[in-house]
Amino acid sequence: MEQAAEDFGTGDLKKLLLRQAVPASVGILFLTVNMLIDTILVGRWIGSIAIAALTVVTPIIFLMASVGFAIGVGGSSVLSRALGAKNIEKAKKSVAHQIVMTSVLTILLMLAGLLFTDWMLKLFGAQGDIVSPAKTFFYPVLLAGPLQALGAMGNSIMRAEDKARYAMIGMITPSVMNLVFDVAFIKFMDMGVFGAALATSLSFLMGFLYLLWYFIYKSDIKLEFRHFLPDWKLTGEIGALSFTTLARQSVISALSVLLNHQLFEHGGETSVTVYGIVSKMLMFALFPVNGIMQGFQSIAGFNFGAEKYGRVKEIVKISVWSASILAIVVYTLILIFAEPIAKLFIDDAQVIAQTPNALRWVFAASPVIAIQLIGSTYFQAEGKAVKSLLLTLTKQGFFLIPLILILPDKFGIFGIWVAFPIADVLATLVTGSFLFFAMKKLSDGKL
Repeated sequence: MEQAAEDFGTGDLKKLLLRQAVPASVGILFLTVNMLIDTILVGRWIGSIAIAALTVVTPIIFLMASVGFAIGVGGSSVLSRALGAKNIEKAKKSVAHQIVMTSVLTILLMLAGLLFTDWMLKLFGAQGDIVSPAKTFFYPVLLAGPLQALGAMGNSIMRAEDKARYAMIGMITPSVMNLVFDVAFIKFMDMGVFGAALATSLSFLMGFLYLLWYFIYKSDIKLEFRHFLPDWKLTGEIGALSFTTLARQSVISALSVLLNHQLFEHGGETSVTVYGIVSKMLMFALFPVNGIMQGFQSIAGFNFGAEKYGRVKEIVKISVWSASILAIVVYTLILIFAEPIAKLFIDDAQVIAQTPNALRWVFAASPVIAIQLIGSTYFQAEGKAVKSLLLTLTKQGFFLIPLILILPDKFGIFGIWVAFPIADVLATLVTGSFLFFAMKKLSDGKL
């Protein structure tokens, strides 16, 4: 931990960001490539209706994983600032509390999923022929959900410890194993949708076992029983910052519910399948931008805790420019290769006909989203839970959901696709304004 303190507080910021962002980006790349290939294999080996089923179930499981991810992100803000202030005891207690909070909350969500399966699947858009395969996929993945959540939580702790390479391996391991299990269970054992679910569940287990190994043998944070004793003030601090990320993920899940229903109403099962492909590309294509965002938070949080505000301003500037350039590259590639991307997933003519246009519109505002992402992450790193929460909700909650409700009635399916770039631009304007004034306050010494 001392080496991390020395590097985060005094090292060259561009090199630090590169050292943090590259492993994070590679990890996200493997994770999203796994999702893409998983969708391709399911589409080609099982059928388009199976992609629709995964599209319905994914946001439910994503919500459970989001609890671990949210607690990890919120907790790593506390952890990074504690390390920057050299408060090692608080750093250890924050890790212990993250483990307990993630375990308890995700087990409760798992039990809720088992009790209210039919209602939950219907809520998230399971209709017609989608219901049966969705239920088949749901149960095994739900039972393994807490393991995935703990893996997501641990990943943020690794980055806060300046162990970005271990975090990268923690993301790669379940991704690779999922593909191995996919081939075994779907292709060779012909287990269909259940095989896909079993492969996903076992990959969650592999990720959890890696996390366990890391904490026992590689982590600098050695926990004792006293660190797990309830500290309600610390729990509240972690919870407030975690709620920002959890609220965003919850709104994304709510958006998925709305989208699945609107897509089914205006375009049937074909349009649900199209969005299944688009949503996977949203996770995949922006992996370098998300890698910069994750690397940025640990560095900004540490320097804010160490009261090195000049370095905080500099890392904000570097991160925004770097992420913007990468986002422009991503959008250019989407424009050029939209049709080959659609054909890669499936050979259904109707889906292939609709997907390229959807991809181009959904990604249309990608060049400006770096300000939005880095801006909301900055306030979380600084420990400003309320501002971070509000800015995090601007795109999906304040703009995209209302647009999805309004535009399809006037423009049909096109109204759904064009809602995405409009929401991105509006959210960027709002977040950019907040970030500008925050940087001005840092320059003036008014925190």
